[in-house]
Amino acid sequence: MRIAVTGGSGKLGRHVVRRLTEDGHQVLNLDREGSRSPGLVVVDLRNYGQVLDVLLGVDDRHDGFDAVVHLGAIPAPGIIPDAATFENNMLSTYNVFQAARRAGIKKVVYASSETVLGLPFDVDPPYIPVDEEYPARPESTYSLVKHLEEQMAAELTRWDPELSIVGLRFSNVMDVEDYEKFPSFDSDATLRKWNLWGYIDGRDGAQAVVRALDNGKPGFEAFIIANADTVMSRSSASLAAEVFPGVKVVKELGDHETMLSIDKARRLLGFEPEHTWRDHWQDPAGGSPR
Repeated sequence: MRIAVTGGSGKLGRHVVRRLTEDGHQVLNLDREGSRSPGLVVVDLRNYGQVLDVLLGVDDRHDGFDAVVHLGAIPAPGIIPDAATFENNMLSTYNVFQAARRAGIKKVVYASSETVLGLPFDVDPPYIPVDEEYPARPESTYSLVKHLEEQMAAELTRWDPELSIVGLRFSNVMDVEDYEKFPSFDSDATLRKWNLWGYIDGRDGAQAVVRALDNGKPGFEAFIIANADTVMSRSSASLAAEVFPGVKVVKELGDHETMLSIDKARRLLGFEPEHTWRDHWQDPAGGSPR
C-alpha cells in the first residue's frame, strides 16, 4: 500500500516506518522534524490546508495514499502547557481524520493511549487486568484529548460506514537501550504502578500497526497494545496484591503476565508480541531476570 505516517520521526514512528518499508509498502513520513530525505515531507499537522494538500499529492513524491497511520502528537502530559497540548493534539488529529476522509482514504490507524484507562491509577482500576470494556477515565489534559479523539473516530465512522479507524492504546514505548534500567524497578513496586507495570517494545508497536492495517474493519475499534509481560522481575500476582489489595483480579495471572490486557488485540487483530526486555538484559553477575 501507499501509506502516510505522521510523526514518523518519533520514537514509535521510526519503528513503524522501518517495518512498513521492510514489508514492501511505499511509505512517506509527514512530520515537523527530520533530516531532509525522499521519505520525508515537512508538514504542520495543525494546518488543515497543509494536511489535506499533502494527503492529496506532492509533486515528485506521490499522488495519493491508500492508508494513513497517525502518530504525530505531543507524546505525553507535562511536556508543554496543558492548553497547548490540547490545541496541538486535538487539532492535529481532527485535521488528519478529516483530510483523510476528504481525500477518499478509508483506512486510518492512529495512536490512542493507555492513559485513557485511568493512568496514573491514583484511583484504583475497576479490576485487573484492565481492558477495553469499561468507560474511559482520563486524568490529564493529554488523556482527555485521547478520549475525545476516540469519540470523534466513532462519530466519523458512523457518518461514513466504509471508513475504518483503529485506535491503538499504546503502552509506554521502549527501545532496546531502555531495558538496562528495568531491573532497578524491582526495588519499589510503586515506581511503575502508574501504568500497571506495562510497556511496549517499539518493534511490537510497529507490528500492531501492521496488524491493524491488515485486519481493521469498517467502523471504529480501540485496542490496548502492550507487551505480554511486565517490566518487573516479581510475579504479577504479588504486585497486584501488594499495590492494589482492594482490586478484584478477574483471571489467574501468569508469572509475569501483563495487567494491560491484550486479549482483544490478539483475538481481532492477530497481534502477538515477539520481543521482551528479558531477552536483552544481562545481570553483571551472570544471572537473568526471574
